[in-house]
Amino acid sequence: MIQLKRIQSIASALALSVLLAACASSGDSPTGTPSEIQEIQAQLLGDMPLPAASKIIGSDSLIIGRGDNWVGRVVLSGVQSPTDIYAFFQAEYPKVGWTTVSAVKSKTSILVFTKGDRTSTIEVNEGSFGGPKSIITITASPKNANVVTPTKK
Repeated sequence: MIQLKRIQSIASALALSVLLAACASSGDSPTGTPSEIQEIQAQLLGDMPLPAASKIIGSDSLIIGRGDNWVGRVVLSGVQSPTDIYAFFQAEYPKVGWTTVSAVKSKTSILVFTKGDRTSTIEVNEGSFGGPKSIITITASPKNANVVTPTKK
């Protein structure tokens, strides 16, 4: 049973890698209507709500897995100001079960959330002139990942 789950996870990761490679080759988000894009992003990111009209920047993102169990980094362009994006995450994540661990509002704002055995760090930066108003980086990982400290030799 565990082997089957692992094979399914690997197959899902490979399929999503191909999808992201396609996005990364152009540097753009998936195309389609706004509702189609939101559906694709929800399939990739699961229970992590995203600000309206935000789009994944495929060339800067690395998503392994999908749905509520993905790990990695997703970079988004946002059409709202960094202050509005920060407020969105502070308001919306707790509504879907995420607990705020830390929140720092500054030029580079950082929010840290946990839910079950997962942790998510959200970084919000101002976009470039002529580009998106905000750049959002979401990093997701298991909360208690085994971290091995390098040993001196």
